[in-house]
Amino acid sequence: MDFATLKAFKPSEYEGAADGYRAMDNSAERAKDAVDNRISAGIQNQVEGATARAALGQLQQLAQNLHYLQTECGLASAALYGFAFDIEAAKRKLKAAIEDAHAANCTVTSDGSVSYPAGGDKVDGKVPEGGKVEGSPGPWDPSSAAVRRQAINIHPNPNYGKAVGFADRIADALQEATEADAKWAPKLQALKADDDLVVSNKDWADTQKDMKGVRDAGESYLNSLPQPPKDGSPKDNAAWWKGLTLEEQEAWVSLRPNTTGGLDGLPSSVRDEANRTVFAEKRAHVLMELNGIPKPPDNEWTWIKSGGYPSKVHTDEWTEWHRQYGHRYEQLTKARDGMNSIQNRFDATGKESLPEAYLLGFSADGNGRAIIANGNPDTADHQAVYTPGTTANLGAIRGDIDRMTELWRQTNAAAPDASVSTITWLGYDAPQDIVKDAPFEHYAYDGAPAYRQFMDGLDASYSGSGDPHRTAIGHSYGTTLIGAAAQTGDLNADDVIFAGSPGVKVGSADEMDVPKGHVWNEEADGDPVPDIGRWGHGGSQWKYGGGTGIIPSDDLFGANQMNTHPEGSGPGTTKGAEGHSEYWNRGTTALKNQAWVVVGKHGYVTAPE
Repeated sequence: MDFATLKAFKPSEYEGAADGYRAMDNSAERAKDAVDNRISAGIQNQVEGATARAALGQLQQLAQNLHYLQTECGLASAALYGFAFDIEAAKRKLKAAIEDAHAANCTVTSDGSVSYPAGGDKVDGKVPEGGKVEGSPGPWDPSSAAVRRQAINIHPNPNYGKAVGFADRIADALQEATEADAKWAPKLQALKADDDLVVSNKDWADTQKDMKGVRDAGESYLNSLPQPPKDGSPKDNAAWWKGLTLEEQEAWVSLRPNTTGGLDGLPSSVRDEANRTVFAEKRAHVLMELNGIPKPPDNEWTWIKSGGYPSKVHTDEWTEWHRQYGHRYEQLTKARDGMNSIQNRFDATGKESLPEAYLLGFSADGNGRAIIANGNPDTADHQAVYTPGTTANLGAIRGDIDRMTELWRQTNAAAPDASVSTITWLGYDAPQDIVKDAPFEHYAYDGAPAYRQFMDGLDASYSGSGDPHRTAIGHSYGTTLIGAAAQTGDLNADDVIFAGSPGVKVGSADEMDVPKGHVWNEEADGDPVPDIGRWGHGGSQWKYGGGTGIIPSDDLFGANQMNTHPEGSGPGTTKGAEGHSEYWNRGTTALKNQAWVVVGKHGYVTAPE
């Protein structure tokens, strides 16, 4: 970039363009929300048939296109802000060099060179004449730097050295601006999609590359922004976010969605926007990589004779495929299945009046993480946070999502005027094997801090009137985690519901950090897990005669026992829950009783006969 261009450069024009892209980003977000939460939801709730399904498919594609537009416009806005920031920094250096040169009676010419006046002691009866110098941008190697210093030191005119310094500063500023221009131009040019009407997996994968490119180029810009508090509490995170300008908030969502989406205490709408971007990009990468792996051979099994008896073994073809691709194929398949389940929940908004979904946490690393809310917890009068147990992971998240959608529908039936948000919280590494993992308590204690942080975050981000009524719900090992969280800190809940619990690390309902009488328990007929807890599961902290553990199903524990058996007759009949997995089945007494607790109508809860 030359001297005249940098001197005339107006960062405000690029900031204005960035504001325009940000406005388009916000418009695309509003349009996407309208398609998802009003138009599609209305069709889901009121229209059936092939035509409705076709329309929904087109609307879902439109929503994806708008989400892509929103993400790319956010990146363009951040890139323009970053470019303006870098050029503004160079321009400030240029301005300072020009002002200092003028103060020293030097003149900066139109090409950036510096003229200096006559000055110094007379030589042969004459004052050394003035002149003009051109700068050289640093840094210089030691030899060149030494030559420059020597030239300045032996020059008879002291103004020469001053002019060289000013000219070098100008050259440095021009070089900095040139490098910024070269750095940002390809990043901005990359922010374009294929010339078609469909946003593909490749487009989303390219978005992640775009994000990395803009983030790397804008490191100085990002570092200039207020940073989130290190190891901050949800209140600290909320205060940090509220202290940002709109431009700064947009930059964090666009360039650091992983960070923004993972901060407890930020508004749920912000976390949802950030996490959906991470989700869409990851899903595209998983699908593309999975499509690139050869499918497993159809002839997986064969029979051989061994010792006169037939044995079923893997074929050589399948064994070789599994050696090369099996582990990664399984990882990707689980990730795909889990993300499909989350996307299906997004697409189900409006079906049977189901509210908008909020993705409050997401990661496909390891066993995965997913936190999905039905309805906005920041405005809900009643919040229910459900923690699943052993074998819970991203690949199997569908059942845990469905449990909270069923609970939301049941609360809506129980109290149609109540504002409720039900949340599936898979924010910890759950035990993956009933025998090898579930007996150990460290999974609960390792996950407890993140659980408490999330519960505190619901307080910090709450924007409704008064305080929300919050219920902690756990199933199986999830109850053990909730107990560990209460044992080691503030649970920040008003009610606790246990279902199929093997033990909760404490021996009394009074130790659950909720008001007396607000601990509830369900044990269905045929559920083996409570008995496992009684006879030695790691969740049973307290023992009485014979070494038998105390669990929430025991009278000695002091929880309110809720009925799980069939009730009533005629239209109001509810079914019984049986085994370990039916506590959230539609039409069951167990689900109905949980809903009464969640909406705060404790007097309607029924006890076992």
